[in-house]
Amino acid sequence: MHTLNQILHVVTTALVFLGAVPLLVAVVQFLLVGLQRFRHLYEDRPLHTPRTAVLIPAWNEAPVLASSVEGLLRMRYPPDRVRVVVVDDASTDATPEVVRELMAGHPGQVVHLRREDGGQGKAHTLNHGLAHVLDDDWAEAVLVMDADVVFDRDALLRMTRHLADPGVGAVTAYIKEGSGKQGNYLTRCIAFEYITAQAAARRAQNVLGVLACLAGGAQLHTRESLEAIGGRIDTSTLAEDTVTTFETQLTGRRVVFDGYATVLAEEPGDLAGLWKQRLRWARGNLQVTHRYRHLWFRPWKRREGHRLGSVLFGLIWYSLLATPVLLTVCSASLLYLYFTDSDRSWQLFHWLWVINLVCYLLIILMAAAVDPGTFRRCWREALLYPGVVSTCILVITALPAVFLPLLEKAGLFTDDGSPQLLMIVVYAWMGLALPLAWLAKLLSGTRARFLAPVLLHLVGYGSLLAACLVVAWAQERRNAELKWDKTEKTGKVAAGR
Repeated sequence: MHTLNQILHVVTTALVFLGAVPLLVAVVQFLLVGLQRFRHLYEDRPLHTPRTAVLIPAWNEAPVLASSVEGLLRMRYPPDRVRVVVVDDASTDATPEVVRELMAGHPGQVVHLRREDGGQGKAHTLNHGLAHVLDDDWAEAVLVMDADVVFDRDALLRMTRHLADPGVGAVTAYIKEGSGKQGNYLTRCIAFEYITAQAAARRAQNVLGVLACLAGGAQLHTRESLEAIGGRIDTSTLAEDTVTTFETQLTGRRVVFDGYATVLAEEPGDLAGLWKQRLRWARGNLQVTHRYRHLWFRPWKRREGHRLGSVLFGLIWYSLLATPVLLTVCSASLLYLYFTDSDRSWQLFHWLWVINLVCYLLIILMAAAVDPGTFRRCWREALLYPGVVSTCILVITALPAVFLPLLEKAGLFTDDGSPQLLMIVVYAWMGLALPLAWLAKLLSGTRARFLAPVLLHLVGYGSLLAACLVVAWAQERRNAELKWDKTEKTGKVAAGR
């Protein structure tokens, strides 16, 4: 029995530090960003302006469509080398009228395709447009975007320059949260998330030579690359963009992220909308993980012309998917040690949160360096991104000599070392925050909806994403219907420009 207890203590001691893995992996990605210069992605790229067909899937996009298309046609790109194809997915609002007005104002540059049998999802809508575009030989490249996305004037030129390299099959841009002054706490959290998940993570993936996902709102493909993957977008998953990204690389073509090609997009400003969007993304990523299970952690696959089997790429991918498990196991291990060896549990708890604090401060500083403009708008949300409770734990564990005496005076510890409810909650917080984040989502649809943002501030935005992933796992396990829930757009990006 004594030996068994020793083994359990050794195992749980190791498992405690699983709670630091997501932040450690994020730091590694930020450190890789500095190596991007050695990939020579932006050097000596000649001006390259292929004839580009822009595909815009549109279902009830009247509030945002006109500004997006007008912005496209004002870009610094030869007007005779751009055609905008709006694929109207049986819209029931004023979308057809908006497109007709755009066609009248830009004859020959705007095309209206109407699907009478709509509602099947974005991939089906895009395939309707791709069949039209690839039916003749005019288009040399195809830009897939969302109806609410607003491109910077140089964005397309920056993207097409990479296609001068015949080894590049697709390029994606840096999508920024674009509501500006029209936004709120949630959209500013998304803005900070996109610095880490796009501006940093995708630059790191450029260094690794493998990209996880072409941004759905701004992805540019060569005609040859699209034809090599069958000329169609996958319709069997909720992650059609990721499947397209993987399939493109499996043909031996490279996929590139250009962080200087920037576009603005409207993101959900309420908890219900965000949950619906991220649940779709999470389920899609789980489907991709299973679909390409033969690729993970197989670096020798590089001989086949791609690096999807890279060990580091696999660690990055799985550290995100496993976040709920890592946090829950960490909390359970701390609780076990708390009840069996309280002194040891405190030491481990202290070092775990010190590691998290150092990692998080590095992430914040590097995020400010990667995208200073966006960071200035959302720095408060960046500081409180882990949630008020986790932020307090980070500060207290960083300076225990200052704060612990105060907590002892407040009666949070006892001289006899008996368990304290608050300490149990704190030790379990990483895992406990997930169901509380899910509760915040549930409250958003009730009369007590005013409590949802309060609870979300306490548990943190990251906990919400982790909770969403748990629900996605559950839905996949029971083979829930693959429903493509559209994110409602109101035109905040255009209004904020």
